[in-house]
Amino acid sequence: MDDEAVQRVFEERGRDYPHQQPSTSSSASSILQSLPLHVSFDHGFHLLVKLLQELRAKKEGLVTVGIGGPSGSGKTSLAEKVASVIGCTVVSMENYRDGIDDGNDPNSIDFDTLVRNLEDLMKGKDAVMPLFDFQEKRRVGSKTIKSSSSGVVVVDGTYALHSKLRSLLDIRVAVVGGVHFSLLSKVQYDIRDPCSLDDLIDSIFPLFRKHIEPDLHHAQIRINNSFVSSFREPIYKLKCKSESEKVSTYSFNENCEQIDNFIEMYLRPPSAREEVRINDWIKVRQSGIRYYISLGDQRIVDKNFIIRPKAEFEVGRMTLTGLLSLGYMIVVSYKRTSRSISNGNLSLSRETIDTLDETFMVLRGTDRKVVGAEASKMGIKEPWITKSYLEMILESKGVPRLNTPPLMSSASIIEGQEKVIVPKPIRVTPNLVSKFEDLSQPWTRSPTKSKGEPVLATWRFIPAVPLQADNSSASRNIMQLAPMADSFDLDNGLLLAVQAIQALNTLFENKLPVIVGIGGPSGSGKTSLAHKMANIVGCEVISLESYYRSEQVKDFKYDDFGSLDLTLLSKNIDDIRNCKRTKVPIFDLENCTRSGFKEIQVSEDCGVVIFEGVYALHPDIRRSLDLWIAVVGGVHSHLIARVQRDKDRAGRLVSQNEIMMTVFPMFQQYIEPHLVHAHLKIRNDFDPVLSPESSLFVLKSNKQVAYQDITNILDPAKFCSSVQNFTDIYLKLRGTPNGQLTESECIRVRLCEGRFALLIREPIREGNFIIQPKVDFDISISTVAGLLNLGYQAVAYIEASALIYQDGKILIEVDHLQDSPKPYIQIKGTNREVVSAAGSTLGLDGTYTTKSYLQIILESLPTSERSSTGIHSHQAAKLQELVEFIQSQGSGSVAESSPSREGSPMEDIIEDMQLRIRKLERWQTINTVLWTFLMSALVGYSLYQRKRD
Repeated sequence: MDDEAVQRVFEERGRDYPHQQPSTSSSASSILQSLPLHVSFDHGFHLLVKLLQELRAKKEGLVTVGIGGPSGSGKTSLAEKVASVIGCTVVSMENYRDGIDDGNDPNSIDFDTLVRNLEDLMKGKDAVMPLFDFQEKRRVGSKTIKSSSSGVVVVDGTYALHSKLRSLLDIRVAVVGGVHFSLLSKVQYDIRDPCSLDDLIDSIFPLFRKHIEPDLHHAQIRINNSFVSSFREPIYKLKCKSESEKVSTYSFNENCEQIDNFIEMYLRPPSAREEVRINDWIKVRQSGIRYYISLGDQRIVDKNFIIRPKAEFEVGRMTLTGLLSLGYMIVVSYKRTSRSISNGNLSLSRETIDTLDETFMVLRGTDRKVVGAEASKMGIKEPWITKSYLEMILESKGVPRLNTPPLMSSASIIEGQEKVIVPKPIRVTPNLVSKFEDLSQPWTRSPTKSKGEPVLATWRFIPAVPLQADNSSASRNIMQLAPMADSFDLDNGLLLAVQAIQALNTLFENKLPVIVGIGGPSGSGKTSLAHKMANIVGCEVISLESYYRSEQVKDFKYDDFGSLDLTLLSKNIDDIRNCKRTKVPIFDLENCTRSGFKEIQVSEDCGVVIFEGVYALHPDIRRSLDLWIAVVGGVHSHLIARVQRDKDRAGRLVSQNEIMMTVFPMFQQYIEPHLVHAHLKIRNDFDPVLSPESSLFVLKSNKQVAYQDITNILDPAKFCSSVQNFTDIYLKLRGTPNGQLTESECIRVRLCEGRFALLIREPIREGNFIIQPKVDFDISISTVAGLLNLGYQAVAYIEASALIYQDGKILIEVDHLQDSPKPYIQIKGTNREVVSAAGSTLGLDGTYTTKSYLQIILESLPTSERSSTGIHSHQAAKLQELVEFIQSQGSGSVAESSPSREGSPMEDIIEDMQLRIRKLERWQTINTVLWTFLMSALVGYSLYQRKRD
């Protein structure tokens, strides 16, 4: 699908030339019809990068891209992520403002200058782009864009797909969703008014339907961005009253100080009652002529830390005035002046709040431990403040009643700002609507859910049903969490999980530990969720894999419940519940033995313990836990979809249920029944295979590098090394199109340290870099056997040993392939610049390759062996022996777990034969009736003729 879309965009040319304007009928351009109506953010990112690479390779000159969409939809995030991968130039339309009017007004954009800049770049000339200062509300200078600096230019802005620009664009991308849809959902709920969604759009985003939406229908890639806010990468804050002597001697003082002035306003919904529910309020932050919005008080307080998600998005000024026109009221407003210094990882701010007439010191960072260590280093004696500025203002000034004016600072909130005008909703004329009637699609204006969700669900308690005698806490025996009726996505589920822990802490009065269990199938994302929760609340994570019994694991029974040492697990949980010191086992997967124990002591500083594993919600385990969380989806679902796609390509129909029963034979019988009892059910829709969020930048070379040179570029304080021996098996489905074997056609299974892992990767190759997702996940031998039973065959085989050196920032891997004369060195990291600098230091420039090991091995084979099943002839016997071992062990596991499926192939044959017999019986009945009619007609005709004669 993606490859065909790439080819069509190139052949039919992406640029919307004046003489090739697309029709407004449903049979417009084949490009619009061929691409899906909308794709996810991750899929859209992957498709856009693929399109750019293809066009750049086949087309002479500059490749131009326009990314348009409403404010808060995520178009700027998409542009930045694409630029981080392919190193393109991003031109923001914000710099082409021609005044201080709302940026969503097309009349405020200097299209002439932007068109002239693009035309110069396309002609190979340098372009001078203006720079706009939002604090000073005017152009303050310019910036020269070198025509030779990049082969790709991305125009990012609300009107990036405007008719004045479309003739200059090769690729047109529309992004909708994000805060745009979420705000509509919240307002629709808040006003409790049966008005249409279009009326709300006209009020909150008054220019959308008239000036923005029509342009979006010309897009070749249409993205529906469901992402709104997330605690995946939260900001950790420590706040206290300012101590000027501490700040003045702070180690960041060599950096330039940045001064920002903000006006922060809180809007109460029109349906609000007298009681204070600040989570229902909408926060609007004004910085110069920019407006940012966040829905509710989306933060977590844990001990001294204030933890905030990425939950703020830019909107136009007309959005604020539209909310006021719908009945929202500004109930609190204050000015905040911030003076901050930063070293990249940490920032220190002195923030003055005029309403409180106080100055506070705020330390911010993305790593909780780093922020805490820096605070200790500063030696601050005063207590930390965990209340928000809003809470402090309400405590000091009182809560405004519904019929009272807002709590504002002594200076007017609009002093020195533009005059706030509350517009009437703009209605789109019938002619304009009918003109785009055929192109109008729900993806441009509908929230992601039909019913608004104003506030995240809240936890409540119900009387407990005692499952076992427990004298540790009366509250544990009396009350327990009530399960949530709905399931949630990963972001909302993460927030709810942390809030559930806090609710239980309150119930236990912080005197007892909270024990959490996270269960779900392999590759669903439960381990990632556990560690993200642990980063937020600062707790311990214990994997059930630590409780493997050696004799079971040696038979590759990793997902067999009987492989767990339940006696020891129960003892550890009981000790933790009773606040006793306990020893948790450490399991050596490589040697399949228990290598020791780790002591766990639950204290006031760490009052939470998380157990995660496939069987964490089994009745024998969950009865001792306080919070049950089930996670499904992730790579687990991706594998099922991949198998179904391969089956479709091979011309075979197969249901997801059949794939599930074959590839994950233990799931439906032993895992899924326990997940339905969870307090919190999370569906992990995150696609790690396509997402840029989990990418590694990799440089690969076969140049010889000395060990000393490697250790010299790594941090000696954090240096560690290890050795891994692994075998990669490439599986391809029988019946899929043949040809030169490529990694993208195969599912790669790695056998390493005595266990199997699935490596589903769709890397992006850009320049010298291989950009690959981190999506390896462990599977049992029954899953590999299930793939073989579904028709996959082993077509390639690679044996290697890897020497791994790392320091936390980069990982250097030296791979010795069995059939390669020279080792290959790989430098991996999440920061592209750091990886590139390490490669240059090692002198690898000019020696990089982006070929996979499979491609390298195939090229080394004789021509006669480079078939779709080409491997070294001397390896074929060894590979066949490994496949037979997998099938024998895996089939045994399936038989033990699913005895009811024993002999299922014969049942299928019998069922097919019975179906054919029923069809034959029906045809026989029809033939009998027809034959009877025919014979009756012949006999009657014969008698008639005799009578005449």
